[in-house]
Amino acid sequence: MENGFSDIWVYLSASPLLHLFLTLLAYLGGQKLYERLGMHPLVNPVLIAVIVLVVILIVTRTPYLVYFEGAQFVHFLLGPATVALALPLYRQVSRIRKAVVPILLSVIFGSLVATGSAVAIAWAFGVSEATLISIAPKSVTTPVAMGISEKLGGLPSLTAVFVILTGILGAMIGPLVLDLFRFKDWAARGFAIGIAAHGIGTARAMQVSEVAGAFSGLAMGLNALATAILLPLLWRLFF
Repeated sequence: MENGFSDIWVYLSASPLLHLFLTLLAYLGGQKLYERLGMHPLVNPVLIAVIVLVVILIVTRTPYLVYFEGAQFVHFLLGPATVALALPLYRQVSRIRKAVVPILLSVIFGSLVATGSAVAIAWAFGVSEATLISIAPKSVTTPVAMGISEKLGGLPSLTAVFVILTGILGAMIGPLVLDLFRFKDWAARGFAIGIAAHGIGTARAMQVSEVAGAFSGLAMGLNALATAILLPLLWRLFF
């Protein structure tokens, strides 16, 4: 029976559509659980999907590259999904124009804090310089973070792990922290989540409020730009 299942899996795994189907099924399952538990931030559907997929890949001994042949279709949609954030952002143009200075100052300060706090904590634990570089752009969307890490001598693959973990934890814990400090304005909440938790946090913000999603997308883009400019300059200055 075991050999029969193994043969069937080998046959099915040859089709990239299988892994696309598993990816969508894992996320939909996580989303259903998330909704059933009252959309609690700690029950993040992305985290649930990641855990389910990792278990499946380990149990079936499927190499990541084989899995990605199917998952790349979802990966391709990240581009159009990011561009689609322009629509809710456009609806907030008048509000953004009135707060240009606070927005720019918040981005710069947020970028410095996100980078500086990560590097300081990692440095206190005595990690290597390559690891310090890899963790520094953790709050920036993955392609930009990996590019910064590679340019400064870090490990892009390790950076990708830090970025994903930051996004998931930010989406889970961020709303709870904002509730604790009684931040009620959706624009401010979304902006904070976008700086700290990039795309995954933005997806979470969009689920609860279009305003929060719009400002989160704005923060995500501006933070990527600010970090790409400031981090290389500061790294060469202090290291």
